[in-house]
Amino acid sequence: MKLVSFRRPDGTPSFGKVEGDRVIDLGRPDGPATLRAALAAGTPLADLAPGAAYPLADLVLLPVIPDPAKILCVGHNYETHRQETGRAKVEHPSIFIRFADTLVAHGQPIVRPRASGDLDYEAELAVVIGKGGRAISEADALAHVAGYACFNDASVRDWQWHTTQFAPGKNFPGTGAFGPWLVTPDEAGDLADVRVISRLNGQTMQDQPVRDMIFPIAKIIAYVSAFTALSPGDVIATGTPGGVGAKRTPPVWMQPGDRIEIDIGRIGTLSNFIAHEDALA
Repeated sequence: MKLVSFRRPDGTPSFGKVEGDRVIDLGRPDGPATLRAALAAGTPLADLAPGAAYPLADLVLLPVIPDPAKILCVGHNYETHRQETGRAKVEHPSIFIRFADTLVAHGQPIVRPRASGDLDYEAELAVVIGKGGRAISEADALAHVAGYACFNDASVRDWQWHTTQFAPGKNFPGTGAFGPWLVTPDEAGDLADVRVISRLNGQTMQDQPVRDMIFPIAKIIAYVSAFTALSPGDVIATGTPGGVGAKRTPPVWMQPGDRIEIDIGRIGTLSNFIAHEDALA
């Protein structure tokens, strides 16, 4: 099943399942009104009563989970990216935090801030938690996954590198693209050979299979849940392959008017254009 968060024609937020070129509304005033609330309620998503049907092309999409309590990101989780950044090998995942108010949906602009022109792309597979828990074992970890989505952990590199702490460069408004939809594990299947690809203005910049992650999804969930309780709707961005713009010669920064796509095979294609902060004021 594919699930999207969207605004109804009257502007109210909801969520629904994608069937071909339509979205079947699953939000209810007397039940879960958002995808995060539906996951927290624990009712199987396939059992939710269908409502109105809308043409997908006519809807304004929202980030897959518009309001996650946590967005946890993994740094340097592909060997190609670790090598291009010169980072030492580590025994544990490198974790940093992104704020929910940085998220933008498929089709919305990623915002280049007025504070910097060093805006980089990062194609990533996002994991959405369906069943919460603490100290989840690797063996049980995948049973806690609601589904997968595309993520662009767009980074303001000079601000990221002001110190050894990543947070400033990862939390400018409008830099975390997340969509277009969530694909449930039964439809996603085995992701090992699925490739994580970014294309900037049609040119492939990153391309590597999920199997090349240094720390696989189950290990990441086990590690993260050891230090913080995971909740339904929490998001884990699992890291980006090598080929980022900052490590090219000369560096390649995303510019206003550019189109960036994150293509993860059957998980979907997330597409955004770049806009300058001043143009959106």
